[in-house]
Amino acid sequence: MPAAPIALADSPKSNQPYAGLTPDTVLNALESCGLRGDGRLIALNSYENRVYQLWLEEPEPFGASVVAKFYRPERWSTAAILEEHAFVAELVEREIPAVPPLTLNGRTLHEFEGFRFSVTPRLSGRSPELDNADVLTWMGRFIGRIHAIGELRPFVQRPTLDIQTFGVEPREFLLANDFVPADLLPAWSSVSAMALDGIRAIFDRAGTFKNIRLHGDCHASNVLWNNGGPHFVDFDDCRMGPAVQDLWMMLSGDREAMGQQMRSIISGYEDFCEFDDNELGLIEALRTLRLLHYSGWIARRWNDPAFPAAFPWFNTQRYWQDRVLELREQISAMQEPALRLAG
Repeated sequence: MPAAPIALADSPKSNQPYAGLTPDTVLNALESCGLRGDGRLIALNSYENRVYQLWLEEPEPFGASVVAKFYRPERWSTAAILEEHAFVAELVEREIPAVPPLTLNGRTLHEFEGFRFSVTPRLSGRSPELDNADVLTWMGRFIGRIHAIGELRPFVQRPTLDIQTFGVEPREFLLANDFVPADLLPAWSSVSAMALDGIRAIFDRAGTFKNIRLHGDCHASNVLWNNGGPHFVDFDDCRMGPAVQDLWMMLSGDREAMGQQMRSIISGYEDFCEFDDNELGLIEALRTLRLLHYSGWIARRWNDPAFPAAFPWFNTQRYWQDRVLELREQISAMQEPALRLAG
């Protein structure tokens, strides 16, 4: 059975998981694997892990700066992280534009003062223009190439996207730890249970579908676009799941707009990998699971001081009122027919 992420808030060690990760520790960690920083570093936008850009004294052979990612303690096993690295290496070997960790001293995963970390080249780029049909087709083409490799074999150490871990467990955690205000608790408890019933009904209707190795979190912020096209970064959430999970997060707007966008994506995707149209019916269920999982993710990390600072609106009355309305909208969306490819 694939290993699942450990819920950090369930561990007494989790209150301040990065308390010992000072700038000196980051620089010393880099030096421990043979790279000497010149003292400059900046924190990059990441909450689950801690990620830094560091400038090097010697710019060759890796460039003027690199990116070091310090993995959240206790989230993934070492074997699961190495499986992620192996998947990215497999993609790069087939000339798919993913960004792999550097192999330093014969390893891609390093440890320093109790922190596991990896180092990747710094890649410049911008977010893809997802309102451009040609860009969507290009994105679909490369995701199709990723999935053609992803379906060759399963992950062994990494989990599968399923209703239990992405929906049931987050809901139970939120209810058990009093994150929902008392006056909104009956409404949120009821609507979240109805949402899970809707998700189960959609999965039941979908029947058997293929779970493959995915990027898992394939949205615009995890794609860097430059003159060479898209480059896929941050495979930290890679897992088993249906192919459409890596496609639907690029959609926006009303149903007609999303149908047009999906047609553009799939036209490129099927140059390299066959797409099962039955998976279009999973989109709103997957969206609802992501919404439940997101609230649970913030709650599980709430003891990390970075989270109250980054998400000050969480656990407010307004936040949970919006979540009740959001789930009601999703219940209605899940009752509509599956998305149709427009155009």
